[in-house]
Amino acid sequence: MATASVAFKSREDHRKQLELEEARKAGLAPAEVDEDGKEINPHIPQYMSSAPWYLNAERPSLKHQRKWKSDPNYTKSWYDRGAKIHQADKYRKGACENCGAMTHTSKSCMERPRKVGAKWTSKHIAPDEKIESFELDYDGKRDRWNGYDPATYARVIEKYEKQNEARRKFLKEQQLKKLEEKNNNQDGEGEGEAEMSDEEDDEDALKVDEAKVDESKQMDFAKVEKRVRTTGGGSTGTVRNLRIREDTAKYLLNLDVNSAYYDPKTRSMREDPIPDMDPNEKFYLGDNQNRVSGQALEFKQLNIHAWEAFEKGQDIHMQAAPSQAELLYKNYKVIKEKLKSRIKDTIMDKYGNAATEEEIPKELLLGQSERQVEYDRAGRIINGQETALPRSKYEEDVYINNHTSVWGSWWRDHQWGYKCCKQMIRNSYCTGAAGIEAAEAAVDLMKANIARKEAVEEKPAAVEEKRLATWGTDVPDDLVLDEKLLAEALKKEDEKRREDKDERKRKYNVRWNDEVTPEEMEAYRMKKIHHDDPMKDFLY
Repeated sequence: MATASVAFKSREDHRKQLELEEARKAGLAPAEVDEDGKEINPHIPQYMSSAPWYLNAERPSLKHQRKWKSDPNYTKSWYDRGAKIHQADKYRKGACENCGAMTHTSKSCMERPRKVGAKWTSKHIAPDEKIESFELDYDGKRDRWNGYDPATYARVIEKYEKQNEARRKFLKEQQLKKLEEKNNNQDGEGEGEAEMSDEEDDEDALKVDEAKVDESKQMDFAKVEKRVRTTGGGSTGTVRNLRIREDTAKYLLNLDVNSAYYDPKTRSMREDPIPDMDPNEKFYLGDNQNRVSGQALEFKQLNIHAWEAFEKGQDIHMQAAPSQAELLYKNYKVIKEKLKSRIKDTIMDKYGNAATEEEIPKELLLGQSERQVEYDRAGRIINGQETALPRSKYEEDVYINNHTSVWGSWWRDHQWGYKCCKQMIRNSYCTGAAGIEAAEAAVDLMKANIARKEAVEEKPAAVEEKRLATWGTDVPDDLVLDEKLLAEALKKEDEKRREDKDERKRKYNVRWNDEVTPEEMEAYRMKKIHHDDPMKDFLY
């Protein structure tokens, strides 16, 4: 006996349980929740929702209905036919002596037996095949379509398309032959008129046939509206569009796997299954076509208007107050049309309306007049207008770059320039009186520099170069250092510093000389390191 709980229930508890189930089915009470927090459908029968007693289920659950025994080793895949994994360049030990592949022996080789095998020629080595070994589950072993490639069905479709095309071509040729035979049997004008009438009859017959075909195509998807009654009260539910059994289903219009997706649960195909077909011959464009046509488009615009109005601060909500939103949308459209007409009227009042019935004078419309003017081949006026004689080939009273005078109005030192700023560079920008003052100051400065240079270039009196000491503060003015003695003092200072660094070269018998020459003092100062100075901390 399959029961969720073995506890005894009284008649009152049983009645309450039934009332709760009815309330859940009617949507008046919240649905029951399983151990994972998911709601349980109240319409599931009790013999399916109640768990067996031996599972010891303390609360309602549907886990016993799910597939809880599953072997992870099972697979639903299939062999990869014709797949290769490696291509060798030469024969390998242990490979097939016939073709050179490592995945089989010469006894099980499927290639044609060669006169001289790959083992001895080491040429045309066959690639290694992909060997797979997996275990199929119960359904995989008994699936007759396992491993079938749907792409192979495209060859069948292509074959039938070629047959249909050949049949159409043959029928067309037969019709042309019949027409030619009719034309050959008839002569004269009467025959010509009869021929025209026959052709017209044939055209009418073809039109009738095409109309019949179009009607048959349209009847394939004739919509049948039927009201489906719901349980309780006899109230009718939503209208469903059902198709009759003789119609061609949507998913059979295009059998290509990559065509429009068909949802079998809702019987909907949103995209167009045959997009490359002539639009005039189509009778089904997909379910999305209904969303952009008819009242669906108006409802979409109404929603967009409500969203935009809410973002701008108006208290409008499409779901809370739909009547208010629709009324505001209608008022918005009326006000928008009035505003457009008002703007149109203002533009017409200002610029006029060229589409009115008032005729515009030809003089204004085409720029014509009764005055006759003759031109020559170069476009010059010969008769009909007084020609003005030009006084100069240059434009007059035209000043560029902020100048108030033309180029060539000022001359100096055999150079032309502008009179307003006295500049001699053509196409320069006018600097005015400030530029004149700056130019005069530059000329004066250049003259002074030239005079100073001439005074400096005079040969000065020969003065003997003396090198004075830079050490100490009380240095006599007439103290002069000898260059040779200074060089020797620098060498001695370097040797002394080398001996101080290397203790192995230090002498045992040191003789001190208290007499220090100016050259030695200068060498010490020049070689002194900054961190040896005891007063270095007071410099900063």
